[in-house]
Amino acid sequence: EQLGLMHYMDVLKLLARVEQVEPTSDENITVTDTEFSGVPVRLFVPKKEAAGLRRAIIYFHGGGWCLGDAGMKGYDYLTRWTSNKLNAVVVSVNYRLAPKHHFPAQFEDVYSVTKYFLQSKVLSQYKVDPNRVCVAGDSAGGNLAAAVAQQLPEDPEVKTQLKAQALIYPALQTLDLHSPSYEENKDDPLLSRHLMVRFWSEYFSTDSFLRDTMDFNRHVPASSGHLFQLVNWSSLLPAEMSEGHLYTNPTYGSPELARKYPGFLDVRAAPLLADDARLRRLPLTYILTCGHDVLRDDGVMYAARLRAAGVPLAHHHFKEAFHGALLFVSGLGELAVGRRLLNSYTEWLDENL
Repeated sequence: EQLGLMHYMDVLKLLARVEQVEPTSDENITVTDTEFSGVPVRLFVPKKEAAGLRRAIIYFHGGGWCLGDAGMKGYDYLTRWTSNKLNAVVVSVNYRLAPKHHFPAQFEDVYSVTKYFLQSKVLSQYKVDPNRVCVAGDSAGGNLAAAVAQQLPEDPEVKTQLKAQALIYPALQTLDLHSPSYEENKDDPLLSRHLMVRFWSEYFSTDSFLRDTMDFNRHVPASSGHLFQLVNWSSLLPAEMSEGHLYTNPTYGSPELARKYPGFLDVRAAPLLADDARLRRLPLTYILTCGHDVLRDDGVMYAARLRAAGVPLAHHHFKEAFHGALLFVSGLGELAVGRRLLNSYTEWLDENL
């Protein structure tokens, strides 16, 4: 990138291509790559007969809105495993990615697929119970799942609503990128603070000035200062997570940046910015957070706000786990901690969906 040959994220995409696997059916699952509402998806349909209508999960992969693919080995395994364990239809969505596409393209793709799938004729085609559909995702995918779950109850065209949402170490707010977990895990080898800031800024623009300003936490204008109460970690985190950290008042930035890139103040990009009335309309929720993760506080704060809003909630925190651990569940890269996260997620779905 410094030589001007290729964008940083495009380099990472090239490296990730070695992880691609073809859509391969097995004795339990029929796997196909297709399109829903013009958006590419990888579809998993169980072969085993169901006693009644099936459950369904619409899954959004992680990768900072810049990377990832439903066909990556880790995601193919995760969604295949979920489909098999729950005897459920799983739709894994390949939304458009930055830097070629910026917000709201990613949200629009996943929302379009979800809205399409929730049509009665589509649910009927795949023998899915309209009362047993969940959106789920990890990291940036958890962000998209949270945003979709918030938007659906506001959409008068949507007649079938979600039963649940499952958010796995989600990214949920753009305002304070110096929370305790961002500081404690700033040098994490899998997701450093620097890389997460880069992901956030690339979601909205390739403008390096936006990235630098977000890095210094000086991107929010004073006119939006009231939003900080929604992400105030000093009141939303438990004492053991904020201990040793001093909350300081925000340093406001130029209003010009927010006018140019309004996405970072948009609730569809930062679901933690939703007001309580919007939160109260959310379905049954599962949130998974990890101790070694810059995004830990996002998930913990969201859990606190949902609990206060009266949303039925299960928050599973794995103090010993790290961001991305869910993908370390197969082959030579399998780790016990990844298997614990996968079991927590799928067992909750099995019991509640």
